[in-house]
Amino acid sequence: MQAIRSRDTKPERLIRRLVHAQGLRYRVAARPLPDLRRTADIVFRPAKVAVFIDGCYWHGCPEHYVPPKTNSGYWSEKVLRNMNRDRDTDQRLKEAGWLVLRFWEHEPSGACADKIASVVISRRDSARKI
Repeated sequence: MQAIRSRDTKPERLIRRLVHAQGLRYRVAARPLPDLRRTADIVFRPAKVAVFIDGCYWHGCPEHYVPPKTNSGYWSEKVLRNMNRDRDTDQRLKEAGWLVLRFWEHEPSGACADKIASVVISRRDSARKI
């Protein structure tokens, strides 16, 4: 378990690099809400956008998740708890006015970065007009 990275995974680093190249600045592994003990992979505070890049195994990807053969009861429960926590996090952030973007690690990084950039830029622009 110690070898499993909770941050700075290859998909996260690649997406961050692409988003940064588009001129956007962000916080890494930050809490969107100070009182919520959960961190987003990328946080855009002014635009109130929280980005999560979920691992297929740990978050139960419908396409790639394969139940483990050893100690399956424990690990299946763990993944189910992770999925429930993800939904709870989404709900709490949404109630606080945040937009949550979730991507799977297998999704093309360029497409993810483009989606993030377009959403953040549009939210910034709409906030400036008000």
